[in-house]
Amino acid sequence: MHNNRRKKHTLRNLGMWFVLLFILGGAAFGMTRYRSVKSAANSSFAPSGIIKQRDVNSELKNKKPISILLVGIDTNSSVKNYQGNTNSMMVLTLNPDTQKTTITSIPRDIAVKKINGSNSDKAATISSAYSVNGTRTAITTVEKLLNIPVDFYALINMGGMGKAINEVGGVDVTPETSFSFGGYTFTKGVKTHMNGNKAMAYVRSRANDDTTRQGRQRQVLTSLVSQSKSIATLFNQDLIDSVTDQIQTDLTFDQMTTLAKNYSSVGKTTTDDSLKGTAAEVDGQSMETVKNSELQRVTDSIRDNLGLEKATTGNIEYVVTSNANY
Repeated sequence: MHNNRRKKHTLRNLGMWFVLLFILGGAAFGMTRYRSVKSAANSSFAPSGIIKQRDVNSELKNKKPISILLVGIDTNSSVKNYQGNTNSMMVLTLNPDTQKTTITSIPRDIAVKKINGSNSDKAATISSAYSVNGTRTAITTVEKLLNIPVDFYALINMGGMGKAINEVGGVDVTPETSFSFGGYTFTKGVKTHMNGNKAMAYVRSRANDDTTRQGRQRQVLTSLVSQSKSIATLFNQDLIDSVTDQIQTDLTFDQMTTLAKNYSSVGKTTTDDSLKGTAAEVDGQSMETVKNSELQRVTDSIRDNLGLEKATTGNIEYVVTSNANY
């Protein structure tokens, strides 16, 4: 029970961990150190390029519920230069009033009718949205799929986290399934200490399905956060640099500090959900289609935790008309 609760808090805690770095860095080391940590945070800043649906500064200042689209990639190249498909997408909502957090996974193979800006008029997987026009297209595609506002985004390169994991001396993870990948064997229920290479093999494997893969990513990030809580580790500049090199976000430093101040109590109740699709062949490709009722269920859940009125879900999902379930 407690392990599941810690796992569900992973990505929220990751964001709070960065904020903690920035705030404690200034307090413990004076303004010189503070500026150094702030500079590292600012190096990860990249505007999304979209007009936000809400006044996000006002939302943060007034402690209103917010949403963050967490986008996972796996690349050996620079995060800022990445132009490929994404490996995972999760919509995180934080509600200070109810102290509730929701984490909703969107499988990478969910089919949408068309990606705005794409040269192709054919259906495509939602994972390809980022390759068209970066975070701008990824965000708008998720917003149109679910009819929800995305207040912020964070792009996380799991492929580059190996260095950060080595900086903290490795991570301890207990696999929930048994499988082998990349020359390593992972045994269900056996706590395993992983260095950067082994941890990367653990999160890169597509054993079982995308939902369990995203669960493995959360496990590794949770352990990384846990290992990084000591004061000595928090102020390791190599660790700070190695992590910020793998993150891109439109959260400014000031917004992060406001987030830490106003949202510290969020997470007493956490729900971990996933949009559920069905395997199908779409235009000759293997994708997942999703029922409108399932989209509506997820839309209702996310909008409810954002304190928004109920609304009809989006309408860009691809529907297999020949399938009796649709």
